[in-house]
Amino acid sequence: MSGRTITIVGNGDVAHGAAAAIDAADLVIRFNDCRSVGKGGTKTDIVAVCNTGRPALSMLGGGRWKTSDAVRRASEFWSVRSGAKFGAMRADLMKTHPDLDDFCDDYTIGFEAFARATGRRHRVIPVETHERLDRDLARFAPAPYVVPSSGLVVIADILSDFVRPGDDVVLAGFGHGGWEWHPFAAERRYVEALAAEGRLRRLDQSQSSDFAQGA
Repeated sequence: MSGRTITIVGNGDVAHGAAAAIDAADLVIRFNDCRSVGKGGTKTDIVAVCNTGRPALSMLGGGRWKTSDAVRRASEFWSVRSGAKFGAMRADLMKTHPDLDDFCDDYTIGFEAFARATGRRHRVIPVETHERLDRDLARFAPAPYVVPSSGLVVIADILSDFVRPGDDVVLAGFGHGGWEWHPFAAERRYVEALAAEGRLRRLDQSQSSDFAQGA
């Protein structure tokens, strides 16, 4: 019996030729405002959200995110950040990054309420995934960082707790660049190591761009 194709689509560039392959997947995961929709197809089963800080407040604070086509299609929402972990980070961040004073504000309850009100499933990626990912990234000598990107957290979660034998995990729209306090250089090396081990693959490069931005 063949496994599923699980495609994780970041918010970076995806060329026109990738849309059909993405939409043909058994499961498609997108992020936050799902900027990948369009060139990256339309199928959306899970929307993984940054459930703390300004991104969360922006998504929950108005109707545009809640009524977008991708969010309407989704059957599940995953809150990427563990409230317990991010709450524990607050005191140290106030010393090292005082400009991130609202970074750990937790809006998980808002996403839970939205999912419940619309008859969808909601889950929070467990703190164990974050801790394991920090340990794994240490092998790739990351520069000082605040947290891994949401995209990498979801990749780690899929590979550790979700994938089944025979599943094909495919990435598109990951350029490993963006916010300065994500360890993108180490994240790229980590993903390439996973690809070399055969645990995931990038969407055929002939079908997609060079992935200028990550999730």
